[in-house]
Amino acid sequence: MPDVVIIDAVRTPVGRRNGGLSTVHPSELLGTALKALVARTGVDPAEVGQVLSGCVSQVGEQSFNIARTSWLAAGLPLTTAATTVDTQCGSSQQAANLAASLVASGTVDVAVACGVESMTRIPIGSNSSKKLGLGVPIPKSYFAQYEFTSQFEGAERIADRWGISRPDADGFALASQQKGALAWAEGRFDTQIVPVEAPVLDGDGKPTGQTTTVARDEGLRETDLEALANLKAVAREGGVHTAGSSSQISDGAAAVLMMTEEKARALDLTPKARITQSCLVGVDPVLMLTGPIDATRLLLERAKLGIEDIDVFEINEAFASVVLAWQAELHPDPAAVNPNGGAIALGHPLGGTGVILLTKALHELERTGGRRALVSMCCGGGLGTGTLIER
Repeated sequence: MPDVVIIDAVRTPVGRRNGGLSTVHPSELLGTALKALVARTGVDPAEVGQVLSGCVSQVGEQSFNIARTSWLAAGLPLTTAATTVDTQCGSSQQAANLAASLVASGTVDVAVACGVESMTRIPIGSNSSKKLGLGVPIPKSYFAQYEFTSQFEGAERIADRWGISRPDADGFALASQQKGALAWAEGRFDTQIVPVEAPVLDGDGKPTGQTTTVARDEGLRETDLEALANLKAVAREGGVHTAGSSSQISDGAAAVLMMTEEKARALDLTPKARITQSCLVGVDPVLMLTGPIDATRLLLERAKLGIEDIDVFEINEAFASVVLAWQAELHPDPAAVNPNGGAIALGHPLGGTGVILLTKALHELERTGGRRALVSMCCGGGLGTGTLIER
């Protein structure tokens, strides 16, 4: 099969809940990333065979195949097909893996993978809310097979199993904030961020006709270990995780352009990296969030690499215990793990995060001159996404 190369990847800033991006329709938020990707690469958008987008809460503004709506609303060619993917938190990473497979198989020569979630406008769980009157997604037969736990409880059980303490989680959370702040101070995100023009609303929530530019991640907080230690546990009385050591509710989008190496030469485009391996694994749905452990092992086994051969890791910080347990099992160089902060500091816009992580990994390899990056996420229901890229 032909090599699948990445031409470029971009992301919007990650907005906090009710923050700067909360006034932007999610299709327009994703459309901003798509238009920027086309403009930056100079690719003729008519060359794009398919667009695959991740989105978790596909209801209301995020329904009706948001990949297609966003592409068309951005004024891009109507001949380009589009699909929206739901693999829970790993949705856009799985969209990227599927897009790469389409290219590798020869189904299309050029594909765009992307993702979006506006958690302010479409709160998590909106598409399965009992208020819709459409029933619940988990049938009674499921309970005969597995205990049904929340992601919060899964994170706590991971902490129990791997002996992760409250101070461990708080220390990890502080480090994420510090790394994110340093990354912004040093301009490390400058090559990947697409500013967003967000409508300004009046006191009644109506557009004023004015806009404001959002150009920076909004989740960063000034904190310290004492402040983190004073936060209330979110899952259990006396539990490990707090709002400070859990991923933030956020708004954001990202997009990546990929194609065959032959097509890149024909279009006179210079690839930044190639996708060498990808996977989606199933894990215990009760613990639920251990997927990155299995996904990483599978990627390394397939690539015949050791953990020391990877220069950058982006492991989604759904909860501190997820990454700490992954580190305890895989023993990576801690300095290579989420070097510019993760979802605890920057935010986690569900269906957008996978391509955001891929974008961060790609640009960090370029910044540091590294060779390989590994991206992995845990997903609701007990899944793990994985992608390995190489410059």
